[in-house]
Amino acid sequence: MLRILIADDHDIVRSGLRKLLESHGEWEVVAEAPDGKVAISMALETKPDVVVLDYSMPVINGLEATRQIRERLPKTEVLIFSIYDEEVLIRELLGAGARAYVLKSDIEYQLVSAIESLAEHKPFFTSKTSEILLEAFLARLTREVSLLSDEERSVVRLIAEGHTNKGIANTLNISLRGVETRRAALMKKLGLSSSADFVRYAIRNGLVEA
Repeated sequence: MLRILIADDHDIVRSGLRKLLESHGEWEVVAEAPDGKVAISMALETKPDVVVLDYSMPVINGLEATRQIRERLPKTEVLIFSIYDEEVLIRELLGAGARAYVLKSDIEYQLVSAIESLAEHKPFFTSKTSEILLEAFLARLTREVSLLSDEERSVVRLIAEGHTNKGIANTLNISLRGVETRRAALMKKLGLSSSADFVRYAIRNGLVEA
């Protein structure tokens, strides 16, 4: 039997979620909570397998409730449902330990699939959420590459391809000292610490093929 806790500040929402979840024969709603503080308390008391948690709740919001539940009950999975589709918020919730994020507009159709996934300790995101995260990821990659000049991109690519400093100097027609200076500057600029980091960065940003 999969044990589930529901947390939302609206009685009618909790009632609807309970009805939907308990229509699944092997699931049991073991507790309900009207705010984040009670959700944490009830989670510690009942130790559910999954917590279905509204992000916007009084007293303690879904972000902090997720963080505290996951810290104290690491085996309990947290599903967040929310009206917000902002990438920053989704990232913060994932960082706090949530493993599923479902928009309220999708919850009637996606909630069961999300919980089935969490029951196997697998993450779940709706297509809309995945699209938001992917677009943000690609935008960050574009910004990272745009930070580099054409020459800097060439240096990164050549390092990633395994060329020596001398080989890079010959290819770019610059001094060996110039290569060393540029390499050190790139490591600082990009937060890299080894040749392997250059390889990973170059692959991630499409400067070389994997």
